[in-house]
Formats: sequence, C-alpha cells, structure tokens
Amino acid sequence: MKKYKINQILIITLFTAVVLIYSCKSNSGTHIKEVSKAESATVVTYEYLYKVTFIELGSVKCIPCQQMQPVMKSIEAKYGKEVKVDFHDVWTDAGKPYAIKYGIDAIPTQIFLDESGKEYFRHVGFFAEEELIKVLQQKGVKLN
Repeated sequence: MKKYKINQILIITLFTAVVLIYSCKSNSGTHIKEVSKAESATVVTYEYLYKVTFIELGSVKCIPCQQMQPVMKSIEAKYGKEVKVDFHDVWTDAGKPYAIKYGIDAIPTQIFLDESGKEYFRHVGFFAEEELIKVLQQKGVKLN
C-alpha cells in the first residue's frame, strides 16, 4: 500500500512539472496582465510586450554613446508602449557579455530586434533620432 501511494505521488509530481515547463515555454515573449473585476475574481489576459527591442551597446564614458542617451530617452518617451529600450555599458563586467553575444566591433552600436527576437537592423556610431524612427517604423511602430 505504501509503495502504491509513493508511486502515485511521484506520477502527480512529474505531471505537474511537465505542465509547468510546457506553460512557461508557451508563454515566452508574452506579458501576463491581471485585471481585477472584483475582490474574489481576477481575469488574466496575455499581450505581447513590444513590437521592437532597441538595444544600445555603448559606455557611459564614451562621448558618442553619451550623445545617444537623450535619443534613447526620447524614443522611450514617445514609443514606450511598442519599443523596449535596453542599454548595456559594454565597458563594465555586467555589460561585456552583451558585447560578445552581439559581436560588436565598435561603440555605440544599435541593434533592433523584431517581436520574435530576431535582429532586423544594426547601426554603428551615433544614430540620429529621425533616422532611428524610420527603422522603428519598418516594424509598424507608431507614436503613443
């Protein structure tokens, strides 16, 4: 009888683990948004986070990189619902892995990922906001 209960517990545990792993994979790239209807009821909806991820690889000590800071802030303010702005200082220990991951040769480098995480555009050097906006519009990004 004890062996039967142990096997039953083991099967339930494995089943739960498989369900959790599968649900994590199927929700990658999504954002869970909870909307309360009442104290006792919660409705969960799924929405995609961003149309474009704009990755800035540079350094806070680099002059052209410093010139990109207001551009990044402006893009975030104007397109924050559709564009994720992500800065990595590649001259720090925390930022070095991003320089390796994206294989950059110079800074600043801007990398643009579509909603599936695939790189669709790359630019090296200072990138004027007007030109940067054209790259965002390629993926249907509009002003907030």
